[in-house]
Amino acid sequence: MTETRWTPRLQVLVGVCSIVFTIGTALQNFWIVNHETLVRMMVLAGRSEADAEAGAPGFLIGFRIVGCLYILGNAAGVLALRKQKQTWLFWLVLAVNLTQAVGVFAVPPEMFEASTDRLGPVGALPSLVTDGGAAVLTLVLLGFLISSRRPWAQRRVASAA
Repeated sequence: MTETRWTPRLQVLVGVCSIVFTIGTALQNFWIVNHETLVRMMVLAGRSEADAEAGAPGFLIGFRIVGCLYILGNAAGVLALRKQKQTWLFWLVLAVNLTQAVGVFAVPPEMFEASTDRLGPVGALPSLVTDGGAAVLTLVLLGFLISSRRPWAQRRVASAA
């Protein structure tokens, strides 16, 4: 495989996005979403205050476990800034961003409302940046994968016969 003019640009894009998404996911996971935010979200979604108080701790543990996996996955994407074009890293970055992009549709509107109630517009920003950015990055990666038929926008070197 040999790189095209897009290969290093794509690697830098992935590396920079991975830094931003790692920070955004960590903020979302440990600062924005807490017990108070979850209780507010659940109440906005129609649960009683007592039911929300009882359900929030378990939900928060599960949320943080998943968030930590995304932090690790996004942090691994920073390896794209190295010169090596590792196929496994491309597929990992694509999988992490594709599943994180689902957050655009999976995060209930009540979470955004609860986050902005607590922190103002800043409360919704990390989720919008990480999930929305992951959706855009996924489309870019898929576009290059489809057009080049190879990870990292590489092309196959013709063998001399």
